[in-house]
Amino acid sequence: MSLPSASDSDASRAAALTPHVVARIVGESGGAAYQWTVVPDRLIWDAYAAEVLGVADIGSIASGADYALLVDPEGGRSRVEAVMADKNLDAGTGCRFETIYRLRSVDGVQEPVWLEDRGIWFAGPDHRPARVEGVVRRIGTQNLGQREFDRAARIDVQTGHINRQHLAQLLSERLADAARYRSQFGFLLIGVDHLGRLNDAYGFEVGDEVIDMVGQRLRARMRAHDEIGRFSGNKFAIVLRDCSPEDMATAAQRFISAVVDDALQTSGGAVAVSVTAGGVIAPRHARAVPEIFTHAQDALEHAKTFARGSYQPYQPSVEREAARRANLRLTDDIVTALAGSRVMLAFQPIAEAASRRIVLHECLVRVEGADGGLLSGAAVVPIAEKFGLMRLVDNRVLQLALDVLVANPEMRLSVNVSPSTVNDRAWLALLEERGRRGLAGRLVVELTETAAIHDVEVTRRFVHRLHEIGCTVAMDDFGAGYTSFRNLRRLGVDMLKLDGSFIRALMESEDDRFFVRTLLDLARHMGMQTVAEWVPDEATAEQLAQWGCDYLQGALIGLAAERPRPLHP
Repeated sequence: MSLPSASDSDASRAAALTPHVVARIVGESGGAAYQWTVVPDRLIWDAYAAEVLGVADIGSIASGADYALLVDPEGGRSRVEAVMADKNLDAGTGCRFETIYRLRSVDGVQEPVWLEDRGIWFAGPDHRPARVEGVVRRIGTQNLGQREFDRAARIDVQTGHINRQHLAQLLSERLADAARYRSQFGFLLIGVDHLGRLNDAYGFEVGDEVIDMVGQRLRARMRAHDEIGRFSGNKFAIVLRDCSPEDMATAAQRFISAVVDDALQTSGGAVAVSVTAGGVIAPRHARAVPEIFTHAQDALEHAKTFARGSYQPYQPSVEREAARRANLRLTDDIVTALAGSRVMLAFQPIAEAASRRIVLHECLVRVEGADGGLLSGAAVVPIAEKFGLMRLVDNRVLQLALDVLVANPEMRLSVNVSPSTVNDRAWLALLEERGRRGLAGRLVVELTETAAIHDVEVTRRFVHRLHEIGCTVAMDDFGAGYTSFRNLRRLGVDMLKLDGSFIRALMESEDDRFFVRTLLDLARHMGMQTVAEWVPDEATAEQLAQWGCDYLQGALIGLAAERPRPLHP
């Protein structure tokens, strides 16, 4: 019998591929097909199942419960576990699954039988798996480790979606297809808003549930040929084939609505969640995988700035690209400076308000760029924070400050720490190792107010540890954030540094004078010392001293210098 030609009717082609033919193809390739109806529990196998599974009587595994007894509980993830624990939603076309497990040794079979089980489950009215159709295939033990490794390398464990590494590979393939067929595709980046707040309010387990459920809802609204992956902790990526800018905008709104229209039912109760989306069309606006990732993240950040819960497409900008290149150059400067000992300190004096005697110097970071010029902290810190380098910078600043304290036994210094350093054990370990030699008592650690209130309990423990080591702790830029009286008391800091924006125009602004005097009275009541930043002139200094401010810092006292000014009466 000859194979049907391309001109044959659809009916004749369909007739040629009967269930018997399909079963034979599967069986001769080493597999066995099955259909499992969950309720009532009925499992139907094809004629090749006995040989593949190594059982004499296929009637002995005519139900899912019977088959489960055949599976070794210590030999991998069973079909029941793979299907019933699947958190995806069936949008009407079924959900794919795959797993590998081992059968018990039965009917005289001594060697363990390892199976690869792949199929599709379909949901019933309750949205739970009701019917499963699939194929089991024997695999050799020599291939087992590689198969598991290959799967682990491309799948995100928590969500079951492809991971970022595999996303990059997929995008490379899509770019090649686009070049071959002169087509385009969309790349959407969708972030869960305020996940940190959800974790704080409900706990990390509920936060993980939220991530899983958002992924399920996004997958349920995808087209059949689109693909979803886990880009990072709170971000999903969706690759949209054959997509125009208008198509991507429509899809983005569909995905956003899928999440925000109904609250998520978690173990902690109903949780209202929103997502924000940014996207890029490739290869129109991105011709390489790193560009796709970067441009999509730019669009997502723009959307967050514009309005949470919205979508923004990537729009090319000459100014933004120039700023990006400058930031990357600066990042390279910071990294090479850290590696090559080209991070240094400048010292700004702090004086007693009454006597003007210098008692302390604040350490300000400076970085020597590739061109030999010095980069100030104002240029370095925002970029270092954006690219996750602040822990390294803070660590280096602490090392340098401790070296200065060793070389100058009469000196006191203050160092700033970023929010990320509050949780950095390496920074604390360095301070504990060297600070206990008497240096900690001459060191002030400055926390910004906004960092302190980000997680009050974590900051409180950090302050307590600094006190145990022997440091003084100051809250920097006080008045610029939203610290409550209760939180200020809980933190237990020793010193408040009043934000300079309220000091520089103190003599011209009645509101600033009232606010600063109130803060000074509050600090005095709580037994805290005070430092006024950005003191511009003598009149401001005299007023602050009259109100009881302890220390002054700013242009009047002295600008930052390469060497500390000597302490003097």
